[in-house]
Parts: sequence; structure tokens; C-alpha cells
Amino acid sequence: MASNKKIILNTLENLSKANFEKFCQALVDRRGDRRVPLSKVEGKNFLAVTNVLVSTFTEAGAPAVTSELLRDIDCLDDAENLGQHFVDKHKLELTKRVTNISAILDQLLDKKVIQAEVYELILRMNVNQQKMREIYLRALQSGDKAKDVFLEILEKEEPYLVADLRQNK
Repeated sequence: MASNKKIILNTLENLSKANFEKFCQALVDRRGDRRVPLSKVEGKNFLAVTNVLVSTFTEAGAPAVTSELLRDIDCLDDAENLGQHFVDKHKLELTKRVTNISAILDQLLDKKVIQAEVYELILRMNVNQQKMREIYLRALQSGDKAKDVFLEILEKEEPYLVADLRQNK
């Protein structure tokens, strides 16, 4: 799974310029035991601001502060999605749009994300959406490691779909 720093970095990178500026101002204006001076964020890019967040609030504490600030500037969807795995965030679209399911199942079996019985059960289904629902139900419920493997497979088997979902958030 991605580190907290990478999750924050991706979230800040996806903010509009105006919302990123609001975020930086909210960070400077934030009250509490650890304060961030304006000079640390003024004119800085999302990478530098991510480093400030992690160095000021620790990698474990920075996501909560980031989420708090996103809510303060009314970026509620970004706050909600902070730390949400790509395959969870895009479950509906992936269920609708993935087509190369047999190759994906082969690799999930090969990487031991699913067992032979589950592989055979899903493979026998007729409708792609039904197969994808079963993958989510039977393979991805085991946690982020399984989701990471699934995403790697998707990146190989459905690269344009993954790129489209990343681009369109």
C-alpha cells in the first residue's frame, strides 16, 4: 500500500490551483501545538507542502491534519477519499468497464490472491459485471495487499482504463 506521504502527495497534486492555495492558507492559519509558518508554504508546490506536513505532523499524523484542512476549505470529496485505495474509489467504474477478466483471473490465481475454487466459480459466470462483483467480494476483501496486486494487474491488462480513471479522478 502507498505510504501516507504518497497518499497526501497524490491528494494535493489533484487539487485545483485555487484549492491548493486555500489549503496552504488553511495550513498556515491552523491553530494547535504545531504551527506552520507562511514561509514554509508560500509559493511552494504540492511536493514541498507534503514534506512540510510530514515533517511537522509526522507521517502517521499528517493524513488526519490534511483531511481536517480539506474539510475546512470545503473539499469534502478529497477529504473523504484521502487514503481510499484506487480500486475501492473506482469500484463502480471498474465493475462496469473491465473487459479482460480471464487474463486478470489467471494472474490473481497465479499470485495466490484467489484460490482455484474461486477462480473456477468466477470463470464460469457469463456476465463481466457479475465476474467483477465476485472478484471484489471474494478476492479483494482480504485487504490492501490483494488490492495492490489487483491494481498492478489492471495496469497491465487495462492500461487505458486505469489511465482514464486516474485522469478523471
